[in-house]
Amino acid sequence: MTISAKALIANHLDKEVSSSDGVLTILHDIDFAIDHGESVAITGASGSGKSTLLGLMAGLDLPSSGYVSLMGQNLGELDEDGRARLRGEHIGFVFQSFQLLSHLTALENVALPAQMQGHPNALREAKACLEKVGLQDRLNHFPKTLSGGEQQRVALARAFITKPKILFADEPTGSLDEASGKRVIDLLFDLNLANQSTLILVTHDPALAGRCQRQIHLRGGRLT
Repeated sequence: MTISAKALIANHLDKEVSSSDGVLTILHDIDFAIDHGESVAITGASGSGKSTLLGLMAGLDLPSSGYVSLMGQNLGELDEDGRARLRGEHIGFVFQSFQLLSHLTALENVALPAQMQGHPNALREAKACLEKVGLQDRLNHFPKTLSGGEQQRVALARAFITKPKILFADEPTGSLDEASGKRVIDLLFDLNLANQSTLILVTHDPALAGRCQRQIHLRGGRLT
C-alpha cells in the first residue's frame, strides 16, 4: 500500500439514497484533505450529514460519487473484506454508545482488538491501557457495573491499544454528564498526542470541537 502525504482525502463526495419521495441527497460535493497527526472536528446541526460523512471516511459505506483515500488507499477500489482489513490495521473507533461487549470484562474488552491482531501480550497491554485511563481498579468489572464515564474510558483504552494511525470518534461525550465528558475529552487528546494519531471526530459540542486544530462544518449536507 502506498502511504499518502495525507492521512485522508475526501474527493468531491456525494451521497444519495432512495426514498418514497424520490432521491434524497445527504451529502453534496464534499471535498477536503486531512494531514497525518492533525485533529479535525466535523461539526453541524443534527441531520446535516456528519455521521454519514464519518461512515464514508471510515469505509463503512461508499459514496454515490467521488472517492475517499484513507492512508493512501482508495476505499472504492476495495471490497468489504479489504476495507475491514484496512480498518483493522490502521483505524480506531470511539462511539457515543461505547459499544462494549456486555459479556466481557473491561480488561477483556480492551484486549480484544490486540488479540484479533495476534499480539502475544494482549492482556498485559490492555492492563497498561486501562491504567493510563485510571481504571486499574476496574479490570475485572463488566460494563453494566461501570458508570457511563468509566465505560467511555474503557472504550478509549480499547481504541488506542492497537496504536491506530487514525482515530474516528462519533459524539464521544454525547451521553456523558459535564464532569465525565471533560475527563474523557482530556484523556482523548492526551492519548491522541502520545500516540501521534490523526483524530477525526464528529461533535455538536463547541468545547470539544474547539480543542481540535481545525473544524469542518456541514450545513444541509454541504461544507460551509
